[in-house]
Amino acid sequence: MAERDPEGIFDFPYRGVHMLNRTLEKSRGVILPLVGLAIFVLLGFAGLVIDLGGLFVAKTELQSALDSCALAAANELDGTADATTRATNAGLTAGNANKVKYQAASAGVVGGDVTFSDTLAGAYSTGFAPANARYAQCTHSSPAIAAYFIQFVGATSSNSVAALAIATRSHSQTNCPLPIGLLPKGGGGAPNYGWLVGEWVTMVYDPTSGTPSEMGWYNLDGTNSANNTKDEILNGYCGSKVGDSVGTPGAKVAVNDEWNGRFGIYKNNGDVTVWRPDRTGYVYTSTNWKNVVPQNAFSGTPAFGSHTTAANFKTKRLAFANYADTGTTVKAGDDITGLNMKPGGFKTLATPGTGGEHQQWGENKRVILTPVVSGGKIVDYACMLMLQPVSNSTASVQLEYLGNGGAIDSPCTQNGLAGGTVGPLVPTLVR
Repeated sequence: MAERDPEGIFDFPYRGVHMLNRTLEKSRGVILPLVGLAIFVLLGFAGLVIDLGGLFVAKTELQSALDSCALAAANELDGTADATTRATNAGLTAGNANKVKYQAASAGVVGGDVTFSDTLAGAYSTGFAPANARYAQCTHSSPAIAAYFIQFVGATSSNSVAALAIATRSHSQTNCPLPIGLLPKGGGGAPNYGWLVGEWVTMVYDPTSGTPSEMGWYNLDGTNSANNTKDEILNGYCGSKVGDSVGTPGAKVAVNDEWNGRFGIYKNNGDVTVWRPDRTGYVYTSTNWKNVVPQNAFSGTPAFGSHTTAANFKTKRLAFANYADTGTTVKAGDDITGLNMKPGGFKTLATPGTGGEHQQWGENKRVILTPVVSGGKIVDYACMLMLQPVSNSTASVQLEYLGNGGAIDSPCTQNGLAGGTVGPLVPTLVR
């Protein structure tokens, strides 16, 4: 029987399949190494992204810590003898309150990382003269940031990141003063407007009494409402700026509660958690503080004839003394000061000493910022110490002038947006 396909014409499909199978077998030997190489490269890129991302997070965490360090340190640079010591301590506390390494460890800032200079581009050192220190620099390196993936492609198993921050103090754009204004004395101009640092200034509590005074109530929002005065005493008003017009309210509506609460003196059982006192309620009058002008109750030494309990405000603040010094009754405080708080209905004192309410609830409530007012407008800011509580609605009270609010050594400090030309200094980052 004759062959049906002697030339093998009809074998082509079978031969094609066989040849295709042989080609696939050969290709398989080439593709597998390529796939392996591609996986290796992709893992390398993935590791690079992950580990570099980790370094970015570590750098960001460290930078935040050093920003906090520099801002806290700069806020203490007031030109006094212990300024850089306080600045270093404040910087370390603020910086190490921040966590690094995915929030697992303290930033580890040490004393040698905090340095100071008188200019931004100056030579920074830990031993810089405190009187001239104007810039605080915090630097630190965070080592041993683990590289989890790229080490498998020959890279290092860990890396380090470093950061730097520099801050200084500059004038704030807006401020949060109390609604009482200081009037220039004898036409005096900036910076002290005729006043001596440490001099006592009289403010008539009721401006309708006709008694002349050197300070007065001025609503910072420009209104004449006594209720607005009360609100600004209790809650503050933080939109104040140079050039603003101020209002002149008449008789007050129970503002003495808010004022006296700053001394820790309350009617009945006042709530210290609402009307929080200063860290001391000790009061200064011409009866218990016999110093002549400038009286300097803030940091001076009591003159001969002063009361046996007398000491300056800074000392009393450290001791958490109350209106009665270490006593428990308003009457005991009246005996020291010569005031009479009973007609106003004030019966309760914040408790003194370590563990007392002046320590537990105390804030900076008596060293205050006030506007300097001329022609019904704010022209500058002054730093003042509230010396006395309001004993009755017709009483005068006194405050002590502590200097221009924008002076480098002013005890009035605030947080705020930098960029003003006068007024209190606020810490701001410059690098």
